[in-house]
Amino acid sequence: MSARTHTAKSSAHLKPILKKAKISKDAANPVKKAAAVSLKASPDTDTPKPVSLKGKGKERAPATESKVKQKKKTASATSESSSSATLPKTFKVVCGSYEKLLYGLEGIVASEGSEYSFHLEPIFIFPAHVSCIKSVAASPQGGKWLATGSADEIIKVWDLRRRKEIGGLMHHQGSIMHLEFPSRSYLLSASEDGTLALFSARDWAVLRTLKGHKGRVNSVAVHQSCKVALSVGKDRTLRMWDLMRGKGSASTKIGKEGELVRWSTDGTLFAVQAQNTIDVYSTEMDLLHSITHPSRLHDIKFCKRVDGDGELLLAGGEDKKLSIYDVPKDRTKAPSIIAEMIGHNNRVKAVDCIRVALPDGASRQSTTVVCTISSDGKVRLFDLAALPASSESKTELQPVAEYDTKGTRLTCVTLADGDLDAQSVSNGKRKREEGPEDEDSGDEEPEWTPQHEAASGGEEEEEGESDEEDE
Repeated sequence: MSARTHTAKSSAHLKPILKKAKISKDAANPVKKAAAVSLKASPDTDTPKPVSLKGKGKERAPATESKVKQKKKTASATSESSSSATLPKTFKVVCGSYEKLLYGLEGIVASEGSEYSFHLEPIFIFPAHVSCIKSVAASPQGGKWLATGSADEIIKVWDLRRRKEIGGLMHHQGSIMHLEFPSRSYLLSASEDGTLALFSARDWAVLRTLKGHKGRVNSVAVHQSCKVALSVGKDRTLRMWDLMRGKGSASTKIGKEGELVRWSTDGTLFAVQAQNTIDVYSTEMDLLHSITHPSRLHDIKFCKRVDGDGELLLAGGEDKKLSIYDVPKDRTKAPSIIAEMIGHNNRVKAVDCIRVALPDGASRQSTTVVCTISSDGKVRLFDLAALPASSESKTELQPVAEYDTKGTRLTCVTLADGDLDAQSVSNGKRKREEGPEDEDSGDEEPEWTPQHEAASGGEEEEEGESDEEDE
């Protein structure tokens, strides 16, 4: 596969770019004194702000109570309608594997009267790296970019819409452990070389290299404000990074090697996973709860409920199922397992979720799809709407769709928005935000061939690689 390769630019070319390296558009209030580590949640954006009647022009007469209520109802209805319209109606599942294969599946929602069902259709299968794939990430709000990281020390960038390889980012000197798109304009990577790197999705230049960890960086998580990030690594420290200034702001010893760090959906909590424990912290870095899971864990993820209010914590591991923890609003109460997603015959290696719109006539407007991958080679989908708002006993959820890779040992997964329909691109914003690559015809770049005839490659594992990674 021929492709244009974009290598990391030298520091001499970074000065004009660094001025633009602001992930958040709200640069007027950067994070101050981040060492204090205070990330208290911002007030609800739906709460109407008080209107000042002072200013130029004629003074407005105060609105009557009935008019105010009517405006609130109209605004609320418009917001719900707008939110439903912007949700994708299809989605893509992309998985990496020890066998160096990259799998792409299309998730389709079919309507059957008031009922609905899910289907997974393969759209590409091909060898993407020369070593095992350790991480995959898709850009949000349209799912245009896909990034894959491997033990070959290369980050490859793909255009999911055109199904073309853009090139490789050869910046790190170690395996790529974790990838994340804080927004569709930036990519953040963590590596075995002990550094993190921030790339611009416009020209894939390196904007910042973040140094501080003494050893492998296992995981990184960006706060929903896009101003700060957390990382954990082999040096048994939890580090906070000020993304507005591009430098470290705080660190603390946690006494164990954190394997994963995850923010809650509202940004008021974060969790650090190590072996079979999950430590839940407040934004002030106060340890709230330490959870001991019944088995060794491989992935965790926060997710919102579909029915009812509240936060959920999904945890997959060696017990061959995905456990669902309820995270109480009362921070003094510890999370507890309320349901399990079952069906795999081997360890659950990774989990991701996405909210999708359902077809017209369905019993609800939207739902959250949870995707799990396993060492048994299967990709399974679960409908989070099947989880009751409250239940006294533990609920078991069955998969609603499945794809079998025929024995491929899957390692990582990401979910991306499906192809955009005419309604979602009618505002014209998508075209203005396309990267410079869209100006090229791309005829010289090979398209991904659906159902590539590459074998699953179970016999082609590299000596010593399988045993070390599977432990």
